[in-house]
Amino acid sequence: MQSNNPVFRNNDGFSKTSYNAYGNATYAGNGAAHSGYGQTDPSQWSVGTPGTAAPTQAGAPMTIDSVVQKGAMSIGLVILAAAVTWLVTPDVTENVDLGPLSAAIVVGGGAAFLLSLVNSFKRVVSPALVLLFAIAEGVALGGFSKLIDGYYGGGLVVQAVIGTFAAFAGTLAAYRFFNIRVGNKFRTFVVAAMFGMVGLSLMELVLGLFGSSFGLFGFGGLGIVTAVAGLALGVFMLILDFDMVENGIANRLPEAESWRAAFAITVSLVWIYTNLLRLLAILQNN
Repeated sequence: MQSNNPVFRNNDGFSKTSYNAYGNATYAGNGAAHSGYGQTDPSQWSVGTPGTAAPTQAGAPMTIDSVVQKGAMSIGLVILAAAVTWLVTPDVTENVDLGPLSAAIVVGGGAAFLLSLVNSFKRVVSPALVLLFAIAEGVALGGFSKLIDGYYGGGLVVQAVIGTFAAFAGTLAAYRFFNIRVGNKFRTFVVAAMFGMVGLSLMELVLGLFGSSFGLFGFGGLGIVTAVAGLALGVFMLILDFDMVENGIANRLPEAESWRAAFAITVSLVWIYTNLLRLLAILQNN
């Protein structure tokens, strides 16, 4: 089954690719059906040439450890860049110039958005671009988090960070223990909803430049609706990520593809954090 996720679609190994004559899914590499098995004509069955090893992909395969390592590097850079941005920008006080914070949010967010598009549609994954995305995203999150903390306080940033990692752990536990299986309709829905949210946010940004917007991503009534919807969508995105990583490992993709998985998981965690932080701010304000 071909993935609809643009991040994983660039490598067929992240999805089930074919079925044998008995209806069983086959995978690339060591998951592929053995020569001769599954053929309908018994006269064509064979057991292979004695002494010949099964074909394998060159290089070390993608594993859970490699995904965890790359993911830790990516998420760690986001946190580090956010912390540095927090420290070097001025505190939000009365009559303070918010120019540096605004610049961090706009420049970091713009760079992260462009890099996310490149990483999503790039055929060959680039570790350097994934790490650059993490840094740019961290700068934007650092500015945004400090702005929310300055206006709303109450330790919302710490709560959002804890809540994000709790959502990750809870989603992973549910995926494993409840043996969640991802279908094509679910993939299509999640990706369509994600691009829909991005499109709405860009529309709001353009309207805001002309002094007119619907407040979809603000801190009012509509804002709480989009924050809750965005939070739920972030959890669905994580489920999609876990499924694709599981398929990638089963298909024995090259270890370099761990960077693609790390990028996707980082995007999902950032998505959850920003919506959770905004939701907490709205609830604090009310």
